Amino acid sequence: MLYAVLRPVIAISLLVALTGCLVSERVEEFGGPTMGSTYSIKYVHRSDSPSLDLLKSETDAILAEIDQQMSTYRDDSLIEQFNQAPVGSCQAMPSAVLELIEAGRVLHEQSQGAFDLTLEPLLNLWGFGPKARAEKVPTAEQLASARERIGMQHVRRVGEQLCKDVDLQVDFNSIAAGYAVDRVVQRLTELGVSSYLVEITGELKAAGKKPDGQPWRIGLEAPQEGKRVAQRVLALDGYGVSTSGDYRNYFEENGRRYSHTLDPLTGAPITHRLAAVTVVDKSTLRADGLSTVLMVMGTERGLAFAEQMGIAAFFVTREGDAFVTQTTQAFEQLFAAGEEQ
Repeated sequence: MLYAVLRPVIAISLLVALTGCLVSERVEEFGGPTMGSTYSIKYVHRSDSPSLDLLKSETDAILAEIDQQMSTYRDDSLIEQFNQAPVGSCQAMPSAVLELIEAGRVLHEQSQGAFDLTLEPLLNLWGFGPKARAEKVPTAEQLASARERIGMQHVRRVGEQLCKDVDLQVDFNSIAAGYAVDRVVQRLTELGVSSYLVEITGELKAAGKKPDGQPWRIGLEAPQEGKRVAQRVLALDGYGVSTSGDYRNYFEENGRRYSHTLDPLTGAPITHRLAAVTVVDKSTLRADGLSTVLMVMGTERGLAFAEQMGIAAFFVTREGDAFVTQTTQAFEQLFAAGEEQ
């Protein structure tokens, strides 16, 4: 399995009961375990649609392939074999792994280092990685040692091989689920499914209309402990959605809270007031990575970056005991006030 993290803010799918619809068109659903969590797929079945069993088997095959290639929770995965290989070594990799490396490099450069695929030594040190020690604040010496083993500049592609200059470990958990959504959506489309809502460990994408003519709607969950409340409802058609937050996966020591989201530039958990951020993009992979970038940056820097890059983003910031929401211009252009229910 991939990173068994509790996805911080899960977009809640909202299905309206179908009444008076043609029998030839109905919403079907299937799902299962994946990446230490679950996946769920809803789609409109028509008279010429493939069987549910075929769609599920195709989906499971894609997820199993991604797990075998990219999971840091199994020693026999391709990326874990690379992680365990000695300094200076190279390893042949499939196109999917190389694609994610390049996507990570683009995000790293665009964010000026706020995104980094090589943070696993630090994640483990702080208690949030696949080989984590107990959740405890590390010493300055431990942090310095771990930081010598991270950095996108130390991993490079040479033809169809992946090479490393230091004893680093690549971790795709910040973009793998979004990539998985895009892969599954691509396969469903190839098989003739045109209306769907695909959700994998909280990352999702939807397109088309339901049999009653309504779009797929998802709710953005308010960051409240012990409750699941949709604070804004969005109608989706052809867009992926990813939300990152710091209010579910953390530990406390000496009265201080330490988030699972690490800033690559400091090697430590974020300390700002941003509680959650949602990104909407045609590419769910990119939405997944950008939600991490903005979560690392915080509200002020993240908003400025998102506006500059034309990113559709929804920010939820702590203000005392309450939360304040802010959106980018691109987000409001996609979702007018009339989309809220």
